[in-house]
Parts: sequence; structure tokens; C-alpha cells
Amino acid sequence: MLYRTRRLLRRGGILLAVLLAALLGLRIWDVSSAPPLRPWHLVVPDELPVAALDAADWTRYLEVEKTAFETVRREVTDRLEPEDQVAANRYFAGSPMHADRFVQDWNRSFLLLPDGTPRGAVVFLHGLTDAPYSQRHIAERYRQLGFVAYGIRLPGHGTVPAGLTKIGWEDWLAATRLTVREARGRIGPDLPLHIVGYSNGGALAMKYALDAIEDSRLSRADQLVLISPMIGVTAFARFAGLAALPAMLPAFAKTAWLAILPEFNPFKYNSFPVNGARQSWRLTSALQAQLRSMGAAGRLQALPPVLTFQSVADATVSTPAVLSALYSQLPANGSEIVLFDINRNAKLGPLLSPAAAALADRLLPPAPRRYAAVVVGNADPDQDAVVARAVAAGGTAEAIAPLGIDWPHELYSLSHVALPFPVSDGLYGARPDPAPEEDFGMRLGAVAPRGERGVLVLDLDSLVRVSSNPFYSYLMDRIEQTITAAGR
Repeated sequence: MLYRTRRLLRRGGILLAVLLAALLGLRIWDVSSAPPLRPWHLVVPDELPVAALDAADWTRYLEVEKTAFETVRREVTDRLEPEDQVAANRYFAGSPMHADRFVQDWNRSFLLLPDGTPRGAVVFLHGLTDAPYSQRHIAERYRQLGFVAYGIRLPGHGTVPAGLTKIGWEDWLAATRLTVREARGRIGPDLPLHIVGYSNGGALAMKYALDAIEDSRLSRADQLVLISPMIGVTAFARFAGLAALPAMLPAFAKTAWLAILPEFNPFKYNSFPVNGARQSWRLTSALQAQLRSMGAAGRLQALPPVLTFQSVADATVSTPAVLSALYSQLPANGSEIVLFDINRNAKLGPLLSPAAAALADRLLPPAPRRYAAVVVGNADPDQDAVVARAVAAGGTAEAIAPLGIDWPHELYSLSHVALPFPVSDGLYGARPDPAPEEDFGMRLGAVAPRGERGVLVLDLDSLVRVSSNPFYSYLMDRIEQTITAAGR
């Protein structure tokens, strides 16, 4: 019996090894046709490690950040091969997308100071592969309303995609602690402190808030604002690290990348390393485990109110996880979620997937709930007019309020990336502001391509995906309500 068991285990091990070898071989074949790695895939600028981040201040962080950008200039921009010196390459000094041409380089950390005495402070945490650019509009509004606004460039971001190959989510969280420390130190202990997190930054904001309950040395936020938060990701991310195993051999270095693409976007990486997916899984796993354990122990009562904005259609993060993993655990503390439904008057009925058509109805559990919920969508399936359907925390009655905004005819939904950008955004907006400070070399959000495949240097998916929010004014109004409440 023991011999038979050993034989079965041995055969199973051999079968597993053969299967793994086949999968790795398939992975190597898959990337064999990918473009060669360029300097921006290979040069990794130095960043502060976790221990140094926990000992550093804002000034020190900016010093290291400056050195990182100098590394990019010296080892990437100044050494480009002739074939890389093209207008579509953000790292070419002659490109209209090169950051040195802009009035302000929003790849870098920013600090916005209000006129007069501050009413509070806010920390902005951007998304994965992203840059502080993504939250500049909301940050400016906070500044106008009297808040000191800190937007940190999270480690590994804003420079070159290779920066994400060696980074861990613990580095991002340490940078979050640094920025909150700086913000609280500037305004003192009594003024309100907000944290606004977008996508991956939403996970960091939530993780920091939980850690601040468990660690009395950390300053607590008074309000969290989450935009398309990365509370859960696809199961593929869990095993993404396996895709990079062949990269241990230099000949197969390209397998360390899930996407190797032209870098034309001045404020976001197009290429994506396996490590980025791996860190997103590690972060969301740690966050969900902490939510469950602290919820079971009754320790979430100390959380600040959480205001979340989420498109029901989101191909980057798990929308259901926002409800099932986060909001199901929240106490009755004034939290609220705003869901943006699909456009049910898009005249695409037969083309909409059944799952997409039923998204909003399936996401929310039946009322009453411990949090308020708002669904922004068509007043009627045959109308472009948009209303907000709100159910208060603990209630069941639905209040309907017209927004005075119509769905644009060309949109059938919002997207993960659209929410923090007004339609006037110079890069992503559908109707970009022509002002010089909004000139970033191209107008990605205003492009409606028609032509043949293979003509453009970019994937058409990046142009089809809506990149600005026609309901941005409503989103900002809701955030302003939390700012006003903080000043009372």
C-alpha cells in the first residue's frame, strides 16, 4: 500500500513537472514575438527602502526623487538609440510628450498650499503605473477650499516602467506613512486630515487607515475618499509571478513583462511588469485579510467615514469586491458608496453582455444597509438624462434627484480610469482645455480613431476606453460636501 502511494505521488510529481515545463515553454513562446526590451525596461532608478522612508521627511523624499529623474535623463534619455528618438517616445527629449516641455511635470510629487490659513490637509495616493497627475484636479479644488494638498509620487512610478520591477507594496505603504506624517505635522493635531486614494492608492489609503487603528503612533485620517479602489483583483494576479520564472535566465528577460508597449503617455506607463500584478495581489490579499480579522474583532468601529466612487463597469479592479470585501465590513459610521451605472440608452441593447446589463442590480445587497448608497444612471432606459438614486444608511426609501447632466451619446459606460478626470483635462479629456498649461503633447481623450489596424503605434483598446468623466462635477460636489462638513 505504501509502495503504491509513493508510486502515485511520484507519477503525480512528474506530471506536474511536465505541465509546468509546458506552461513555461508556452510563456517563452508567447513573448518571443514581443518587441525587444529598451532602456526604460532595464534601468531601475534608486528609491528609498522602507526603513529609510520611515525615517525620512518630505524634503528628503524630494531629494531622492530628483536623483531618480536625473538617472532617467542620464541613463535613458541621453543614451537613446536613433530608432528610439521618435516623437511617440516620451523619453526622447524632442518628443512633444517629454515632460521637460510642460509647464509642470506632474510625474513628480507635488505640494499645493492654500491662500491664507489652512483649514486642513489632504494626502493623494495615485494608482499603479500612474503618476500624481491623475489627482491634480481634485487636489486643486481641495487647495481652493483651504486644504494643504500633498500628492506623492509612489516609489517606482513616474520615472520608467522598470521602476516597478523591483518594488514592493510595502514601499508604497511606507511612502504613504511618510506623507501622512508630513501632512499632520504641517497642520497640527486638531485640523481635519483627508486621504484620497485612486485605484491602487485606494487600497493603500484603506490599509493605512486600518494600520492607524492598530498602531497608535500613526496619525488617523478623518475622512477617506476612494476612487475606483483596488480592493480586489483578478485571480490571475495571484499566479502572475509564475509567468516571470523564465526571466531568471537572461535570454528570457522579456517574460518578466506582461506587456511591452510604446511609451507615449507622459504620465502613465504602458508597459507592465509581472511584479506589478504580483504586488497588486499581495496588497489586496493583505488588505482583505486585515479587514476580516479586524471586523471579527470589532475593531473597525474606529474607522473614519469612507466615501467611494466606483464604475459598475471596471476591467481593472473587481467592483464586487468593493462591496463584498470592504463595505460589508464597515460599521455604521457615515460611509457611502456612489456607483456609476452603464448608459442604458446607448442603443446597444443586443450588444451589451447580460452580465453588464445586470451589474448595478447585482452589486448592492438589499436595503437597509449600514452605509448610504447612490446609483448614478439614466432617469429612464429611453432617456439620456441622468439621476442619482440614493438610499440612506439604515433606510429603504429611495430618493431620486436629477443631476442636470445627460449621458453623452457616444458612451455606453464609464471606466476604471475615467472617474478622476474632468472632460476638460488636457490629456484625457473628451473636450480638452486649450490652455498652455494643459498642453501635454497629445489629446488622448479626444481621439476617436477610424481607419485600418496596424497603422497606429498603440493598441486601439487604449483609445476606445473612455478616459474622462462626464459626471465629474457631481463627483466633486460630493467630495466638497465632506470638505464642508470637516470645517464645521
